[in-house]
Amino acid sequence: MRILVTGGAGFIGSHTCVSLLESGYEVAVLDNYVNSSPAAVAAIEQITGKKVLAYEVDLLDLEAVQAVFQKDHFDGVIHFAGLKAVGESVSKPLEYYHNNITGSLNLCRAMREADCKVLVFSSSATVYGPVNPIPYVEGMPTSATSPYGWTKVMIEQMLTDLAATDPAWSISLLRYFNPVGAHESGLIGEAPNGIPNNLMPYIAKVATGELPYLRVFGGDYDTPDGTGVRDYIHVMDLAEGHVKALEYALSHTGVEAVNLGSGKGTSVLELFHAYERACGKELAYQICPRRAGDLPAFWADPRKAEALYHWHTTRDLDSMCRDSWRFTSSHMG
Repeated sequence: MRILVTGGAGFIGSHTCVSLLESGYEVAVLDNYVNSSPAAVAAIEQITGKKVLAYEVDLLDLEAVQAVFQKDHFDGVIHFAGLKAVGESVSKPLEYYHNNITGSLNLCRAMREADCKVLVFSSSATVYGPVNPIPYVEGMPTSATSPYGWTKVMIEQMLTDLAATDPAWSISLLRYFNPVGAHESGLIGEAPNGIPNNLMPYIAKVATGELPYLRVFGGDYDTPDGTGVRDYIHVMDLAEGHVKALEYALSHTGVEAVNLGSGKGTSVLELFHAYERACGKELAYQICPRRAGDLPAFWADPRKAEALYHWHTTRDLDSMCRDSWRFTSSHMG
């Protein structure tokens, strides 16, 4: 079976391509390389020893997307492509709405024309908004606190409406939390440009000496050590979850929203100290004031993923940090 992966050269996309290839699927990547690099595709091929066809296409170019589906046959699509920086989305709302929603619309139009109706969508835990109690379960009402989050809510709604008009569609809406780590080979991982928005790549840059210390936003939350608690998931567990979701979607129809998470929270300082163990040295941090809009704690209830997909996380916090440090230290300089 042949699967198209949009954003397949990105952090989660590249690891999912590896899992797909190792599970016996053929893979094609569609990416505009705005936040990624063709080098990731070469690394996927190096890890798996298998060929990956890559289309350098922007989802905003409807004709180019349609041409991919006219040229190639796909049994399903895993859709990662999109802008994803929460803070940037607040300062550039129109760019985020246009890129993420129009791109997804164009993809669905091209899929419908090609009679390809199996889609796994990379959604986010941000769709649970600021008021739902933890742990988050899939039936809760959705909302958001940023334009980025609203694009996920709106795309989920669009896909739900699409499936309601045509029972042939099979759509998985995967809501996940904080993907971290890297492939154990050290060949692919998270390599953001500039100062990272996310915690683990920021700590990694402290460990390499590129940044002097970690700023911890808030040390007085009602949590075990006062720092924010989140649900971290190893990117390879997440990649395997996408393959399981695809397998389910290929044999079912309709729409399913499913959490991919560990089911437990990890604090900022727990993650920080695990990274110290991984890199073998003490690192500096500083407690700073809380950030507006940050929640003290949230994590997933992953039982639906276990029931539907027979999937659960298998990698612990130390392996997340160890694999991240292996990738980071091998790409220094």
